[in-house]
Amino acid sequence: MADDGDLLWSSPADQGLDDQLFDKDRHIRYLEMNYHLLPSPYEGQEIIRLTLAYFTISGLHILNAIDRVDREAVINWVLSLQAHPKNEAELNNGQFYGFHGSRSSQFRSLNNGVSVPNNSHLASTYCALAILKTVGYDFSLIDFSSILKSMKNLQQPDGSFMPIHTGAETDLRFVYCAAVISSLLDDWSGMDKDKAKNYILSCQSYDGGFGLIPGQESHGGATYCAVASLRLMGLIEDDLVSRCTSSSIIDVPLLLDWCLQRQADDGGFQGRPNKISDTCYAFWVGGVLRILGANNFIDERTLRKFLLTCQSEYGGFSKFPGQLPDPYHSYYGFTAFSMLQETGLNSFNVELGISTVTQ
Repeated sequence: MADDGDLLWSSPADQGLDDQLFDKDRHIRYLEMNYHLLPSPYEGQEIIRLTLAYFTISGLHILNAIDRVDREAVINWVLSLQAHPKNEAELNNGQFYGFHGSRSSQFRSLNNGVSVPNNSHLASTYCALAILKTVGYDFSLIDFSSILKSMKNLQQPDGSFMPIHTGAETDLRFVYCAAVISSLLDDWSGMDKDKAKNYILSCQSYDGGFGLIPGQESHGGATYCAVASLRLMGLIEDDLVSRCTSSSIIDVPLLLDWCLQRQADDGGFQGRPNKISDTCYAFWVGGVLRILGANNFIDERTLRKFLLTCQSEYGGFSKFPGQLPDPYHSYYGFTAFSMLQETGLNSFNVELGISTVTQ
């Protein structure tokens, strides 16, 4: 006779998906494993260790299990990754003094034969601050003036941001990172909001979604970065759909139509037209609908059913049904269930990308 675990993880053919459950305890064990020791395939991703820690620690907070981490050890480790200028004059040398993504990225690198001592990254800085916020660190103790002053070096004339001072792609992802950093630090002096706004608006496509750069195909992740950034900057209101305002700086009806078309027949969300459903877009697109105040238009029952087909027997979530779980899709699976108001989970701040923290 099958035990309860066998029944829970039997295939949809053997059991109705309506009977499947969100297995919180198993997900906590999965995250605890990642907290203590990541599987060997992640050795190649050491350079983004801070991002993997963000998925793990913030995930535990969503699951109401933040007590499983050593708060002081986490704080000390994250703070050890911050880049500091030697003096005030160095803030004008064009570098960015944020957080490194890992210990190895703190090593000096060579750029055209010249030693570069600082490889701090905008996305790593977002993850660092998100972790510190999640574990309740006092932000007044952070040297954030150097972060914000040097962040100006990353903003381009068109309003976009590059993630690292040595040069890289510029797109909406890093505009969003800059917006969250500014919001978490409650200081917008590190970015030209008007230029950033104009860049974001230039990325809205003819179909209502947003591309990562102007003229590019609309994409679920880019659309989230655009809408969340505008909301954080105070340039669009909450619940735009219910307000029925015609004065919004973005085309809300077209955006709403594009987002709603991303929920597929299987209940999951796709990132672009003609793509199959993927766990993470339940957050990227579902989050946009929540910011717009249009989450009531989501078919939550079928979305939940799709997500449960991606729930792993090992804990966590996979990208597609039947695959192994990974930290990225697991985290956005947890965020999706938080937005679906799963019992026992912390509420989620959609714009900031972390669960609601009260201090």
